[in-house]
Amino acid sequence: KENPAFFTGHISCHTLRHTKAMHLLQAGVILHHIRDILGHSSVMTTEIYARSDSKQKREAIERAYLRLSPNIESENLWEKDKGLLEELMSFR
Repeated sequence: KENPAFFTGHISCHTLRHTKAMHLLQAGVILHHIRDILGHSSVMTTEIYARSDSKQKREAIERAYLRLSPNIESENLWEKDKGLLEELMSFR
């Protein structure tokens, strides 16, 4: 109310819980601890609020890739292959 330019919409309880769950997940807090913090009886309910974002998914894939192929340089292979890059961009 003091700064209307800062906020122009309505914030629901779901939005607040989702935001807190996402911040905790991004900070590396495990889902069971987030469940306890939010007061859920089931981790399945917590999964509604805390979902991996695209950055977390990418980092997980990169970690798995490096574990599977530790001798391969960590680089964006698609940047060298124009055809592959165009195909990937078509999925937007």
